[in-house]
This record gives sequence, C-alpha cells and structure tokens, in this order.
Amino acid sequence: MIRRTHLGLVLAFSMLPLSLVYADVSLPAIFSDHMVLQQDTKVPVWGWAEPGEEVRVEIGGQTKTVNAGEDGSWSLKLDSLKPGKPTTMKVAGKNEITINDVLVGEVWLGSGQSNMAMTVNRANDFAGEQKKADLPSIRMFKETSGSSPTPAKEGNGGWQVCSADTVGGFSATLFFFGREIHSEADVPVGLINSSVGGTPIEAWIDADAQRANKDLQPFFAASQGRKPVDLETLKANYERALERYQAAAKKAKAEGKPLPRKPRDPVAAQSRKGNVGGLFNGKIAPLIPYAIRGAIWYQGEANSTPEKAKYYQYQLPLLIQDWRKRWGYDFPFAWAQLPNYSGNGRDWPTVREAMLKTLSVPKTGMGINIDIGDTKDIHPKNKQEVGRRLALWALGTVYEAEVAAVSGPLPDGHEIQGDKIVVRFKHAEGLESSGGPLVGFEITADGETWHPAVAEIDGDRVVVSSKMVDQPTAVRYAWTNDPKTNLFNGAGLPATPFRTNP
Repeated sequence: MIRRTHLGLVLAFSMLPLSLVYADVSLPAIFSDHMVLQQDTKVPVWGWAEPGEEVRVEIGGQTKTVNAGEDGSWSLKLDSLKPGKPTTMKVAGKNEITINDVLVGEVWLGSGQSNMAMTVNRANDFAGEQKKADLPSIRMFKETSGSSPTPAKEGNGGWQVCSADTVGGFSATLFFFGREIHSEADVPVGLINSSVGGTPIEAWIDADAQRANKDLQPFFAASQGRKPVDLETLKANYERALERYQAAAKKAKAEGKPLPRKPRDPVAAQSRKGNVGGLFNGKIAPLIPYAIRGAIWYQGEANSTPEKAKYYQYQLPLLIQDWRKRWGYDFPFAWAQLPNYSGNGRDWPTVREAMLKTLSVPKTGMGINIDIGDTKDIHPKNKQEVGRRLALWALGTVYEAEVAAVSGPLPDGHEIQGDKIVVRFKHAEGLESSGGPLVGFEITADGETWHPAVAEIDGDRVVVSSKMVDQPTAVRYAWTNDPKTNLFNGAGLPATPFRTNP
C-alpha cells in the first residue's frame, strides 16, 4: 500500500508548519503500483517530505539520495533504466514507500477531448478485443483530476494492467496506438490518458502562454466581448429541469414506459471542461516532468466553430511548444486529424488545415482519418485504425522501424501549367485511386467560385483541370466537412484534405 499526503489533509492543515504538513515522504499519484518508467533516459522522481529530510530512492540496483527543500519538495533523476522483469521502487525518508510491479519500457501521453477519452468498450468489436487483451506488459494511467485555476502539484489516478477485465475502460485511440508499439517494438508500454470530452484546446494550454502569443490576441479580445456565463441561472434552470425529469421518470416507471433522458448539470459540465488553461493546470501540470517518449493528441471538434477554427493554426503549435518547454525536451508529438463528419454549422476543413500546417513543427506527425469517420456520429468507432495510423508514424520515425508508410500523401508544392494545376505529393509511393476516377478535387480562377475538377495521377503528382476554368489559380481537395475521397498511397493511407490558397 502506497502512503500519500492527501490533498484534503494538506488544505486542512495549511496553516501548520511545513515540517508538520509533510511529516512523511510522499509521491505524486503517477508513482504507484504497476507503473511504467521510460527506458534509456534519466528518469525524474519527485515528491514531498519534511524540509531538510534526506530522501532515498532505490530501483534496479541503483540508489539516489536528495534532501527536501525548505518548502518540503524534493526531486532527483535516476540513471537510465533498461527493460526487464517487473521490479520494485523504494522511496524512503523517515517512512518508506514500496511501489510494486514496476516495468521499464516506452511511455506515451494521450490527451484531447472525447475521441481520446472514448473507451475500448465503445469501439468496434469490443468482444473480440477483450479476447486479445491479455497483455500484462501494457499499462494505462488515467489522470482523474479536474480543472484548476492554478497549476496543480498533485493529481489523481492509478495504473491498471491490461486484461480482459480492464481494457474496456482504456482510451481506445491510446490503447490501439500503444498495442502496435508494444507488438512491434517488443517492450512494455505505459499509456497516460489525460482527456476530457467536449473541451476546447485553449483549456489545455497554459493561460499565460496563450495571452503572450500575439497571434491569439484577437481570440482573447473576442472572448472579452462575450457575456460571462451566469452560473446561478444555469443552476436554477437545471434544478427546475431535474424536478420535471423526476416527476416524468416516476410516471413513466409506473406506466412501464421508457424513462426520459435525465438532464445534464451545466454547472458541473462547466467546471469539468475548465476555462482558459484550466485543464492544463489540473490534468497536465501534475504529470510534469514524468518521463515520456512522446504524446498523441485527438481534439479539434470543440474548436470547429467559425469564430474559433481560424485560431487553431496558432493554438496547436503553441500547445506542443509549451508542453515541450515545461517537460524540458522536444519529445515527439502527433495528432489525429479530424475525420469526415456532417458537422452542420461547423468548419472542420479549417481545423484540418491547421493540423496540416502544424507539421512544420519539428518531430511531429499526423494520422489522416478522412476516410474512417461517421457522417452521423462525431465519435466514429473505428479507433483501431486511428491508433494504427498514429503508430505507423511513431514506428517509422521515432523507432526507425521499417513500415509501409508513416503518413498518407501530403501536398508538397504545386505548379500552374496553363489550364492545369499540378500538385506534387510526398509519402506518395504507389499513389492511386481506391476506386474509379479521383473525386473531391475542385479548382478556381478567382479564389471564391469553385468548380468540380478532373484529376489524374501522374507518378507522385496529380494533374487537376476543369472545362469551366481556363486560367486556374488554386486547387483544393476534400474541402467539406464530410467529403467523398479516394486518393491513397500504396500503403492504403488516405491523402490529407488541403488547399493551395489558404
């Protein structure tokens, strides 16, 4: 059993001297039974103790010591660790903590909104996945803390070993990604899931970092003009709706009819989603600087409104750069590009384009999913393929393994040749149509009126033209929320939506 300093006790005794508050050595929640530590790097370990107390950490034959500072905090770095049999970590001062069943391998962080939070038991073929889930070298930690107005030092959660009984509650995208890494790299894999449904990207980036970004000044100026949320009115309306629901549910039950849908608490939802920087403070800050190999991201739906979508091209790179700065190294980072979805009243193409542009940030990748969405469901169930495509990028770039392709085709420049536009692609070996003539291409002369175009493959290029346009200036592909597409490379990966006139 791991002994911890409980947040409630810290608050209750906040007026006491630090030596009394931190009478015992304690650790963040992520240092707990079944954890996975990152291989081949110096591993940070940190926690709290009585000021000045010597803390000793032992694992794998090495011992490190450090004295707690005046504020009771301490930190040290372990020498590089290698994968092997499960081991224990002991952390001792005046008391001793033993962490059991510790593995060394590859650790990845997964974050975002509901499509990252979506669990394996909601994905395709859960019964089949359960039968294949006896994978004790895969472990998942779910960060269960909420939003916070300031960066939190302590989070909540625990590690679980992958099995038929536990896999259903794992993040599906993160699990299927990690399973590929585990299978191909043949090492234990630790997966850290810190995600919340319905949340915008601005909740996941430090507030000061966002406000200091000149490109986001208009975003905050527009936000200041909005009427603040009236929590009291929301609460009163919810309580009235709840009373009506309870009465209707009682009647339906008595009549043997289906129960009505229970109203959601909007105040609780507001708190769960957090404000600007709130989820970074509550669900990312407590994880820093736990050693990770890299991170994957699945988010963007909540930023697809017309007033927000145009800022995503600045927000996603900022999130990557700020997280890397706080961890202290440029870890690999990839994201799931938004798939096809009806998205009425939303601007998914602009968010997808922002994701494409962010590939200019070094050591990044993108899983293209324009062919595996669901027109009517914002939560498509084929998370196996979402995870696999992200894993192809990781295996081919981070682990330098041989894979068929690390990405679907990406535009790599274009030329206007008379009445045609020729678009070059990279990751285009075996460029082909998945069936019939290419679809989804449009061409324009004035940048405003777009015409369906004829598109033909020429090696790693696509030649686009239209009888309606004699002097084209730009071309675009799959530029709707829910496009029809059929341009793929020989590895069966789809081309990204794009336009040449952003």
